[in-house]
Amino acid sequence: MNNIRNFCIIAHIDHGKSTLADRLLEITKTIPERRMQAQLLDNMDLERERGITIKSHAIQMNYTHSDNGKYVLNLIDTPGHVDFSYEVSRSIAACEGALLLVDATQGIQAQTISNLYLAIEHNLEIIPIINKIDMEGAMIEETADQITDLIGCKREEILEASGKAGIGIQSILDAIISRIPPPKGNPDAQLQALIFDSVFNSYRGVIAYFRIMNGTLHANEKVKFVNTGKDYIADEIGILRLDMEPRQVLEAGDVGYIITGIKKSTEIKVGDTITAVVNPCTESIHGFEDVKPMVFAGIYPIDAEDYETLRDSLEKLQLNDAALVFEPETSLALGFGFRCGFLGMLHLEIVQERLNREFDMGVITTVPNVSYYAYTKGKKAEKILVNNPADLPDVAILDYVEEPYISAQIITKPEYIGAIMKLCLDEKRGTLKNQMYLTTTRVELTYEMPLGEIVFDFYDKLKTVSRGYASFDYHISGYQQSDLVKLDILLNGDRVDALTALIHRTKAYEFGRKMCAKLKELLPRQQFVIAIQAAIGAKIIARETISALRKDVTAKCYGGDITRKRKLLEKQKEGKKRMRQIGSVDVPQEAFLAVLKLND
Repeated sequence: MNNIRNFCIIAHIDHGKSTLADRLLEITKTIPERRMQAQLLDNMDLERERGITIKSHAIQMNYTHSDNGKYVLNLIDTPGHVDFSYEVSRSIAACEGALLLVDATQGIQAQTISNLYLAIEHNLEIIPIINKIDMEGAMIEETADQITDLIGCKREEILEASGKAGIGIQSILDAIISRIPPPKGNPDAQLQALIFDSVFNSYRGVIAYFRIMNGTLHANEKVKFVNTGKDYIADEIGILRLDMEPRQVLEAGDVGYIITGIKKSTEIKVGDTITAVVNPCTESIHGFEDVKPMVFAGIYPIDAEDYETLRDSLEKLQLNDAALVFEPETSLALGFGFRCGFLGMLHLEIVQERLNREFDMGVITTVPNVSYYAYTKGKKAEKILVNNPADLPDVAILDYVEEPYISAQIITKPEYIGAIMKLCLDEKRGTLKNQMYLTTTRVELTYEMPLGEIVFDFYDKLKTVSRGYASFDYHISGYQQSDLVKLDILLNGDRVDALTALIHRTKAYEFGRKMCAKLKELLPRQQFVIAIQAAIGAKIIARETISALRKDVTAKCYGGDITRKRKLLEKQKEGKKRMRQIGSVDVPQEAFLAVLKLND
């Protein structure tokens, strides 16, 4: 155990995390040269295309140090985007140390600070590294000052490196061995292993990744999952290199995988504890909390017959992405589907894309929204959790609504403060709580603002007004009372429940007007007139009309009395009136997505 080191890399998105991991794998000769490629641990096409890490990946390296000691290094790679901070928390729970990576050209960003605090809470040993020192715009000394101010370390403890050029990789490996403590744990104690990830394999069932805290695990041993209380036989255990390598025994401190032949995704839970059936442990490991989804949206199959296939696809995806939660729901407009919870808009986008690519599932996604608390009045006053705006109680019994608020940290250059304040205060109903200069060229702004306001386009707008120089991180601060109204969209008097939104009263009129205008563009014309209306309760606040497709019924009348033409037109008018009463309007998928792009 003294020769094992478990560590992760934490950094903001695009600070060179995956590139540094590539160099570490290269110098330890974990990967043969012929298999080496950029972003090696990012094995999803989606990760490579976008240049971001979505999943945390574990890999084991063997390294012979200059003191002739042979060491086992377990690296658990982490994502950098704020929407995937849950993946980071799981990686941190399985490690003793963390490499804090900061880009020399950009300095410390909001997500770096957030993940750093998470690592400090878990008592991880932090090794600060300044990356990209070979770039032209590298501000090495300024970045070093920011790091010393942030974590209170000495200047000589900060390592300088370049993942791309391979500079300073040797000193990073030396620091991992000398500074990060070996795992604590007793190989002779009762077995306790923490599941930090799982994947589904169509041939072998569910494969769980774990870190052994105490005890020893043998192949073919009978094991028990504490939370689900079910027993299994460990058909295969092993270590995680680029491919899975089977082993007969794994001990305390080891990171590995277990295959038990589980076929149902519901039987395994990330964060669960594995123990032995003979001499089990008395309590489970407290690793990380259950995830709390922040953004909710309905996901429906395009073809109603694919409902069960969609359920299977979501269950398999949930194994690999524990932050995804879903429950069945029905919609008048879309039929049977699922109400899904996500950590943010990028998470929603990635799930939708993965359903399409990995399971060949075309889906319709409804307007995303956050969860609210509705309080009713009268003798039976109650507090109701509202995840779907259509479930909001009737105005007659509704007392008030509370919406979730966040504490947002924005780090930017001083020249963009004005534009960012205008965005947060005027457009997004935010309140400035704190303004602090980290250095002369970097300022940290703390805002309190409604989560519903940042769901759609806040991140994109922030990058636009700051020319890409602002970084953003947030955490939920609680619920506050708000003047929210339910905005319904009606097509010929019929409510489209999938387009219902909960919105602040001051923005309802403008939002309704834009929605009606956008739907007028997107809905195909019918043989009858379509009235598109936005309504709050019984009050119509905006309206657009799509005129009917008109066949020229008078074309065959050449000459003769005008009454012949009038008679034909009257007949056509009656037909269209009858058609309007029985005709239904299909809402295309673009209409649901268009709501997200109302400001384009």
